[in-house]
Amino acid sequence: MSKTNAAKPANALKEKRKINGNTLLLLITIVLFVLLYLLGFLLANLGVIGNGFTRFQTFLNILINNAGLICVACGMTCVMLTGGIDISVGSLIALDCMFLAWGMAQGINAIVMCLLVLLIGLVFGLVQGFCVGYLDIQPFIVTMAGMFFGRGMTAVISTDQLSITAETSQLFYDWANAKILLPEFLGYVNNKGKLQVPYIRVGVLVALVVLILIFLMLRYTKFGRSLYAVGGSEQSASMMGLDVKRTKLKAYVLSSFLCSVGGICFCLNTMSGSVSQATGLEMSAISSAVIGGTLLTGGVGNVIGSFFGVLINGTISSIIQFQGKLASSWPNILTAILLCFFIVLQSIFAKIKERNK
Repeated sequence: MSKTNAAKPANALKEKRKINGNTLLLLITIVLFVLLYLLGFLLANLGVIGNGFTRFQTFLNILINNAGLICVACGMTCVMLTGGIDISVGSLIALDCMFLAWGMAQGINAIVMCLLVLLIGLVFGLVQGFCVGYLDIQPFIVTMAGMFFGRGMTAVISTDQLSITAETSQLFYDWANAKILLPEFLGYVNNKGKLQVPYIRVGVLVALVVLILIFLMLRYTKFGRSLYAVGGSEQSASMMGLDVKRTKLKAYVLSSFLCSVGGICFCLNTMSGSVSQATGLEMSAISSAVIGGTLLTGGVGNVIGSFFGVLINGTISSIIQFQGKLASSWPNILTAILLCFFIVLQSIFAKIKERNK
């Protein structure tokens, strides 16, 4: 057998190992979500939790309630791929919601307000990305400053909770209450004998479009590959001719822009703005990305995993909500356990990767 032919099986085996290593965490995440949902079905059938969990609308409600978080998790994944972090997303969501509620209360058109919110996200990301990429300041410090700034500006607009009603903006009100009906065979007949057709909201469509676009961007564009390269090794990325500083800048701009998109989805769900809104959402986004297989050190991860990470957190909350007797703190406790589990897995895979080099 020639050396060339002998090398082909070896290269194929090496590539197979590489693919398995990069996708194993994602597979674990998907399997975990399926098992959790099946557990919910089992508990519902045993009468431990409400029977409503078995309805398809329950799954759709998880998507509806977490549409904004899906957008934020997609942006967070892009930042974490570079080895960075963004803890300002929760405060930016609060600022977006308060600004939307205040602006529409002043009679400004909903479309204009949404465009202004997206502009705020771009400026927010531009400032943070410049500090991280070009001034080489630690991402945690920069985004912590952004977190305090966002909360402070939210309070400057108003310290009261502002609600969005049909009187303040009929257009935004219609968006929030619009139902996109799904096929009737997915529905169920209630106790009154009426068919309940399953539905999703506008925010879910926006979140799914964002998910697909970011997935395609990471997989097929030069910028997407640059994010992985910078997170894998900044020195190697520079030697390949990549502009590391610009890549980091773009990552934070994209994260904040998607956060503002998520802020609009979040506001469509809550129809209000307040200083305390979206508290801790940054931790939910980070945990979703980590549970989805994104390495904290950068270079490995994808938004599909982050999407399933959001679904896992949403499923845990839904099960506990249908149970009705457990404290509301249990979702945070279980998420923390899962987060520790996946961080340990990441550490194990990192050591295996170093040993195989």
